[in-house]
Amino acid sequence: MHRSRVYALLIDAPEAEAARAAAFWSAALGVSTRSDPAEPQFIGLHEALPGLVTAVQAVDDTPRFHLDIEADDVAAETARLIAVGATEVSRWLECRVLRVPGGHLVGVLPVASPPEIFAAQARTWP
Repeated sequence: MHRSRVYALLIDAPEAEAARAAAFWSAALGVSTRSDPAEPQFIGLHEALPGLVTAVQAVDDTPRFHLDIEADDVAAETARLIAVGATEVSRWLECRVLRVPGGHLVGVLPVASPPEIFAAQARTWP
């Protein structure tokens, strides 16, 4: 058994447009932005979707939205999602990137939220 939950909604924007995209989403949603020097590719949209990390991510690719799912067993969650139709596209550090039916991307990553939030909100899978 393992547990997982939706952790983040990422707004992927080409690197040259990421700052403008973050300014737009900040104004459109009425939220402030936050950046972390340790992860410069992300510009957080503070409390845009309460309970979820929401951020603009600078990518070397086309614009899109993607979800990140955190799991206490990344391999098991990846296998579960592949069993229901996803295909693995790549790996980055401990994370897996999957393409799901319809063409969207989903990231599967180790638990990143506070333990009490994960415990209260995660679903249990066989």
